[in-house]
Amino acid sequence: MTPTVRPYNFSAGPAAIPEDVLREAARDMLDWHGSGMSVMEMSHRGKEFGEILASAEADLRRLLSVPSHYRILFMQGGGLAENAIVPLNLSRGGTVDFVVTGGWSQKSVKEARRYATANVVASAEDGGFTSIPDAGTWKLSPGASYLHLCSNETIHGVEFHTLPDLKALGSDAPLVIDFSSHVASRPVDWSRVGLAFGGAQKNLGPAGLTLVVVREDLIGHALPACPSAFDYKLVAENQSMYNTPPTWAIYIAGLTFRWLLGQTEGAAKGLEAVEQRNIAKAKLLYDFIDGSSFYTNRIDASCRSRMNIPFLLADESRNDAFLAGARERGLLQLKGHKSVGGMRASLYNAMPLAGVQALVAYMREFEQTRA
Repeated sequence: MTPTVRPYNFSAGPAAIPEDVLREAARDMLDWHGSGMSVMEMSHRGKEFGEILASAEADLRRLLSVPSHYRILFMQGGGLAENAIVPLNLSRGGTVDFVVTGGWSQKSVKEARRYATANVVASAEDGGFTSIPDAGTWKLSPGASYLHLCSNETIHGVEFHTLPDLKALGSDAPLVIDFSSHVASRPVDWSRVGLAFGGAQKNLGPAGLTLVVVREDLIGHALPACPSAFDYKLVAENQSMYNTPPTWAIYIAGLTFRWLLGQTEGAAKGLEAVEQRNIAKAKLLYDFIDGSSFYTNRIDASCRSRMNIPFLLADESRNDAFLAGARERGLLQLKGHKSVGGMRASLYNAMPLAGVQALVAYMREFEQTRA
């Protein structure tokens, strides 16, 4: 019997999980490694989950080449909660700087203003969030506690392909990045980053798990108002188990880390192979859009996201027909965010090249039949 091909899921999150990971989780569902329990049933204090947590942390450190003087924390609340947790831990009640390049960094500024003085050092809002302001124009605050940016804007499709070097800009502030929607899609230059956070549900696993990678010297400065479960120092001292962690989500993320480490692309392995594949997938779709008179992407070519690609139809009255035809062909979750409109294809790590090829073939067919 020929196996059924699963639909291609282009959702921006919760998003596709590698099929190999889902199959392994299914095999373990009723009995993890002879324990007689599902991961969802076992105590987070027990030996079995301790093994899962330790393996997940070690594999993530290896995957992202996280230096030894950074702590990896498994938390909850998603990127939205971290918009509050970061200033509660790092602001020291002072000034924090923001570069606003889309909807998520807008939310970050709004939330931080509840706990600190938030200064927008640069914004791309006037241009419709289609570019990134040149770092030479940023109006940095002297003595800022940190500078926050969203290194990949899920909604608007803008990505920092190179993280800014704040020291070269004359600032000693640590750089904080929200890398939710492109975590593990490319290497991270930790020499430029003080803290990175991201929800797992876009590129690493199910909703419910939030990753925080934080330099050790930034831990231990939480404001008195910071809830104890969100104090990085307490979370780190308790190995991410100050409160009950999201055990199932950590388990699935751990399987995904291992899957990513095992990826190959020619001579490339692990994250290098993953990045090469992501570049090829994004190029295929952008090249088609740029060569079409029926579809457009408005993001400046220098900062187009590899993960989240918004596009518009020339005749938006045909949006519903486009989506209906896509569903019939097993191309799911292509509707754009309500604030942007149009379509959005999220090409996360779990999306194979064949899925992008199928999308391009359908887009070509749809254009030709309506020209």
